[in-house]
Amino acid sequence: MNSDICTIGVIGAGAISGIYLKNLTGVMPGVRVKCVSAAHFERAQKKAEEYGVLAVTTEEMLADPEVDMVLVLTPVDTHYALIRAALTAGKHVYTEKTITQTSEEAAELRRLAAERGLYLGCAPDTVLGASLQTARKALEDGVIGEVTGFSACITRSNDFLTGYLPFLRLPGAGALRDYLIYYLNALVSLLGPVAEVSAKIRTPYPTRVNPVPGTPDYGKEIPTPNESIVTAWVELESGLTGTLTEMNETILHDLADFMIYGREGVLLLGCPNNFGDPVRILKNAGRETPVPQPLPMTKLYAENSRGVGPAEMAAAIREGRPSRMDASRAAHLLDVIEAMEESDRTGRSVKVASTCDIPKALLEGL
Repeated sequence: MNSDICTIGVIGAGAISGIYLKNLTGVMPGVRVKCVSAAHFERAQKKAEEYGVLAVTTEEMLADPEVDMVLVLTPVDTHYALIRAALTAGKHVYTEKTITQTSEEAAELRRLAAERGLYLGCAPDTVLGASLQTARKALEDGVIGEVTGFSACITRSNDFLTGYLPFLRLPGAGALRDYLIYYLNALVSLLGPVAEVSAKIRTPYPTRVNPVPGTPDYGKEIPTPNESIVTAWVELESGLTGTLTEMNETILHDLADFMIYGREGVLLLGCPNNFGDPVRILKNAGRETPVPQPLPMTKLYAENSRGVGPAEMAAAIREGRPSRMDASRAAHLLDVIEAMEESDRTGRSVKVASTCDIPKALLEGL
């Protein structure tokens, strides 16, 4: 970057692009969005008009010397080629999750970024939000004593979601990479890297009838080839163990039951797909049934703050320090997911070869 302002080009004009563009052209400091591109140019034009930026081709964006960082908001099966092209063009890159489809692709891109002295970062940036930062501080302050374990149980309605959101039918958009990754990301950011996993993964309904009125294929049979049920045992490098379960074949939508257990209490967390869900604590009440009490929340990034990740990475570039959103954690999470898939195939637990640092807390803003 040649100034204190990081100039960003956005690739992708789908549903998630709106909140990124709103925040990066509005409330996030130290960044400027110059342009947006998309596979369908008319979509880029629509977003460009809405947010006061330019609509360009991806080739034009990568050739633009003013663009410091490329933000990739496309489906995961396009990530490898787009990130590689952007790094080759000398751009820093921040991408939506999951970083790539395979660990081999992620490792290659990380090597390329390192060789060229470029930053590579990856979502979810909800770990920088009020909810998980409040939880992080509570753990550092010892409010539940010595941590003894964790559990998360997630329920979703795939009948509705795959009908309403067609991208969930694409490669890499199953339970593991599209949603469980939020919980893995939160878990690692709070308690540290994963050492070993054992998992069972199921795809019970490879097709279904779309039940969502008003969608293009309402009432028709649609392909839903991605995994929708995951049950996993997880051991962290610290020795802590716990379970993660995602059940997408039910009527309940995005119901989160995410707990961290301690000798002196239990932290009750919200959904790590959100930035500002309340954090509550259960403490020993003797013979009485304990009642969850809310913890005081940091006010930073409590709203939908998607875009704080690339803004934080821009600040790290300016300051010459590692980014809290560095791709090492994203690559580790992908290694964990692939270890779960291997465990399901082989019927045995699988060790995770990689590791990562726990990102520093972000309690004072950018």
